[in-house]
Amino acid sequence: MLRGEIVGLRAMGDSDIEVFEAELMNDAETRMRSDSRPFRPVAPGSGHSPYREAGDRADVVPFAAVELATSELVGEALLWGIDLHNRSAHVGLTLRPAFRGKGMGTDIVRVLCRYAFAVRGLNRLQVDTLTENEAMIGAALRAGFVREGTLRSEGWVDGRFADLAILGQLATEWRPGES
Repeated sequence: MLRGEIVGLRAMGDSDIEVFEAELMNDAETRMRSDSRPFRPVAPGSGHSPYREAGDRADVVPFAAVELATSELVGEALLWGIDLHNRSAHVGLTLRPAFRGKGMGTDIVRVLCRYAFAVRGLNRLQVDTLTENEAMIGAALRAGFVREGTLRSEGWVDGRFADLAILGQLATEWRPGES
């Protein structure tokens, strides 16, 4: 397990996937804002579940995030779009509703940075999120990311175009003592 201050990241198991499928997969509001693919309902246990597909892809490393004090499952975390030639990846996370707003997102991002930079030897991490996603932007900034720009009308979300914030962090900017 990769440990932060309050959260640990471990391999995702079948019981974790069942929780994510029950609580997050068909939460249309969250999925529309956290996935660039169009929302579509997916039955739990389906082969089309994004939680079951991610483990089979070389460009994605999914984790289950757990609270260290209780070992309770708090959400999912992942590196995606891993590009080994350019040594870059994107950071993503989704917290279960009961665990949002408790500072866990920042800790998860910091642990993902340590995994990406120290373990995988990547050079660049990027966060792509809606400009209205203050929680993710705040977590990334607290973890040392820098705002790099805005892609105007980049995403189609809930019947309208939305702007996307781009934040980045380089290995040379990473502060390992903070994760």
